[in-house]
Amino acid sequence: MTATMVAGCVLFALGCGAERAPGTDSATPTHQTVTSTPSMTPSTTPSIPSPGSPEPVEPKGDTIDPRPVPWISATPEAGGERLRLVWWSGVEPCRTLDRVEVEESAAEVKATIYEGPARDAQNVACIEIAVQKTTTVTLKAPLGDRKVVDGAK
Repeated sequence: MTATMVAGCVLFALGCGAERAPGTDSATPTHQTVTSTPSMTPSTTPSIPSPGSPEPVEPKGDTIDPRPVPWISATPEAGGERLRLVWWSGVEPCRTLDRVEVEESAAEVKATIYEGPARDAQNVACIEIAVQKTTTVTLKAPLGDRKVVDGAK
């Protein structure tokens, strides 16, 4: 799915900026003036993820106004001692993993992912592209028969 989205964005971008030579089409070419604002120059360059498997990320904490983000899968690992979470997100530093909160009871494990922009992301422009991310959390006790619940839903 990510590869399809990237391919669509590339095709869209290639088709948008083409100007025709005079006399090749009856349409009048349009011109757009772009001005840059020095204060909007990014201080860091966001990385563009490659399509394929989810991008592994670690919680960085200290994000601005972190909010719960729903995950799409939770897979037990290491005999149920860890839980691998996968979710859709955006690129860093605009969408940064702040933390994962895990609440365990005898019947269920509730995992909640929190994301927000990094504190150093002020005046940084990030591309709007969906990125699949993954992180792993260690449980206090093996998962066993307990139900895994998304705390963001």
